Amino acid sequence: MGSAGYGFVPVHAKILKGEPIDVFNYGKHRRDFTYIDDIVEGVIRTLDKIASPNEAWSGDAPDPGSSAAPYRLYNIGNSQPVELMHYIEVLEDCLGRKAQKNLLPMQPGDVPDTYADVEDLKNDVGYRPATPVEEGVRRFVEWYREYDPELFRRLAS
Repeated sequence: MGSAGYGFVPVHAKILKGEPIDVFNYGKHRRDFTYIDDIVEGVIRTLDKIASPNEAWSGDAPDPGSSAAPYRLYNIGNSQPVELMHYIEVLEDCLGRKAQKNLLPMQPGDVPDTYADVEDLKNDVGYRPATPVEEGVRRFVEWYREYDPELFRRLAS
C-alpha cells in the first residue's frame, strides 16, 4: 500500500529500526493510499478493454479527453484519501511499534490532498479499488514478515 511521495517500505523499516520519520504538514495532508492487489486488478481488467478511436476528433478543435489514436489512460487508485497521521497510526499498530516522528511544515510545491478519480475505470471496466488502508497495511506487514522473516527480525531488534 503506497502513495506517490511516501514510500511504504522505507517508512516501515525506519519505524522498526527506531529511526525517526519525516512527517510533512504535521501529518495533516491526505493521500490516496492504494493496495497493490487493487492496482493489479485494475490493470488486468483494462487489458481486455481495447480502446477505440474517436471518429469525431479533430486537430482543429481537439478534445483533450479523446483522440484519433486508440488509447485510454486510467487512474487506478483507492479514491478515498486518508490523513497521513492515520496511515502512520495504522502502520504503528500493525508493526507493534510507535514511530519517532519529525513533524515538519508542508514542503514547497506539495499539495494538502490528493486522490484518484476512478470514474472512467469504473464506467469502462466496472472496477473501483476498495481495499481500506487498515486492511492493506495489515496485509503488507503480514506479507513482509513471511517474505523476509530474517530481515524483519533484524529490523525489529
